[in-house]
Amino acid sequence: MQKPPLDPDVADEAPSAPILTGYDEEHLITYLRLLDAERDGADWKEVAKIVLHIDPTREPDRARRAWETHLARARWMTEHGYRHLLRGGAPPHLTGPP
Repeated sequence: MQKPPLDPDVADEAPSAPILTGYDEEHLITYLRLLDAERDGADWKEVAKIVLHIDPTREPDRARRAWETHLARARWMTEHGYRHLLRGGAPPHLTGPP
């Protein structure tokens, strides 16, 4: 696995596959930032704008959906996805976008 980018752009929705994807690997830091923001009680709109690069004022539905799905995926990573990382990461055929 390559070192993930620090602040990548995100898709409108995070993956929902039961296995680790290349998108997940690319967005590990994004997931950590979302979990940190949740722990700190940050407003979802601020998180969407800063972490996900989606303006919730201009695109409220898109911002909310992206925030919800990426946070859910971040939680999945803490419960299941990390095991895939320990086994070597995403399968080669799942390294593209969600």
